[in-house]
Amino acid sequence: MDFLSDFLTRFVAQLQSPTLGFLIGGIVVASLGSRLSIPDAAYKFIVFMLLMKVGLTGGQGIRDSNLAEILLPALFAVAMGILIVFIGRYTLCALPKVKVEDGIATAGLFGAVSGSTLAAALTILETQGVSYEPWAAALYPFMDIPALVTAIVLASIYTKKQRDTPVESLSEQRVTADGYTNERRNERRITARGYPKRDTAGKRVKIWPIVKESLQGSALSALLLGLALGLLTRPESVYESFYSPLFRGLLSVLMLVMGMEAAARLGELRKVGQWYAIYAFVAPLLHGFIAFGLGMIAHYITGFSLGGVAILAVIAASSSDISGPPTLRAGIPSANPSAYIGSSTAVGTPVAIALGIPIFVGLAQALGG
Repeated sequence: MDFLSDFLTRFVAQLQSPTLGFLIGGIVVASLGSRLSIPDAAYKFIVFMLLMKVGLTGGQGIRDSNLAEILLPALFAVAMGILIVFIGRYTLCALPKVKVEDGIATAGLFGAVSGSTLAAALTILETQGVSYEPWAAALYPFMDIPALVTAIVLASIYTKKQRDTPVESLSEQRVTADGYTNERRNERRITARGYPKRDTAGKRVKIWPIVKESLQGSALSALLLGLALGLLTRPESVYESFYSPLFRGLLSVLMLVMGMEAAARLGELRKVGQWYAIYAFVAPLLHGFIAFGLGMIAHYITGFSLGGVAILAVIAASSSDISGPPTLRAGIPSANPSAYIGSSTAVGTPVAIALGIPIFVGLAQALGG
């Protein structure tokens, strides 16, 4: 009972944090029809600054840490990225009126990581005085890339099966009244569904182009650049005088932008049905609790901090808002962006930030006493 009371007290306190307040403020302002807007160039600069700071922190942490401590949390991050996609493949894709490619792309986006959500979690952990390993932010790419690769591979396998599976038996090759054989009619039906004609030679799914596309994405590039600089150089002076002081102010502006974006995307989400909204609400919390459980295993085996456990849970609860959409747009072109981007931006990200972060940080605090 004391544990539950302590958790609820901490949860309510975190809901009043400036980070979450700016997110809710953005949603309210946009819902009221305000014309307030942040220039796209300013938004991109803010994202770059935040991810560079996160990367620099992680790089310096890796430089000063024992690599053996990183191994198990990194393996769990990889496992979560893959698992999240399979969960979506066999839950969301099985629901009525959900196109399989759309469901897989949505699961891929929810398996990938949001840099802004990660930044928000780090800020709240620091504000609440919860300690965590500086290298914990480096778990980002270990979850992000496997999720995107898995989603694109699963979608490619599915579409190939659709091309190679005729609607009617190909053994019946009689000519129909419209002058086509059954095989030709099957190809016409498959093409009408949005799939290309059958390719009897087939094509292998190439993994490296997907990984390359992810690594070249703006968000992951900024984070990896920061990691490399923190690991290989001595950026402490510029870190302390420039990146660290600006971090929370820039994050508050980013949360405002994300709140306005969430409200704007609600219209897109309505176009693809209520199942996506339900999935986008439930999935972040489900993924986060699974990751929290894996993090606790690492905590007991390797001494992974409870703050680190919360970070693993938060990145599992997040859904990519920067690098993921263009990667999936290129890798699964038949998927509807309104489905996966609308689900992530309109529901998934607000749930991860407004509910996921307070829940998982509160659990870490309560378990830590």
